[in-house]
Amino acid sequence: MKKSMYLFLFALLVLLSSCSIAKTQTLEEFYKDAKIENVDKAIIQDGSTGYSKTITKQEQIGELLNLIKDIKFTPQDNQEERTGWRYGLALFDGEKEFIFTLSKIENTYYDSNPDIYPIVENYYEQLDIEEK
Repeated sequence: MKKSMYLFLFALLVLLSSCSIAKTQTLEEFYKDAKIENVDKAIIQDGSTGYSKTITKQEQIGELLNLIKDIKFTPQDNQEERTGWRYGLALFDGEKEFIFTLSKIENTYYDSNPDIYPIVENYYEQLDIEEK
């Protein structure tokens, strides 16, 4: 009886862990999965200063998305909790939103390829928008 109980618990554990395994995806796949189809506003927040820049001009939103949409995010082996982040982004489609940092989407830490950090940092620094 004990052996079958252990086998059942092991099978249950494998089933539950397989449901939570993250996979490599492009950023566009992530925000499309979140039902973000038409981004009408984007906010980039600098994690070191707390300042943020809001983008509402479609030309600028399109430019940003073209720079980052094909970046691939691969789950990191180490999923231990961390503190701090470099930049956070929020993409809005009306009332729907998709919020992430450059290394964490939902509850999973990722590596990006190519590295998203210099792309977002350069774009943020070049934005000529009133800081909020």
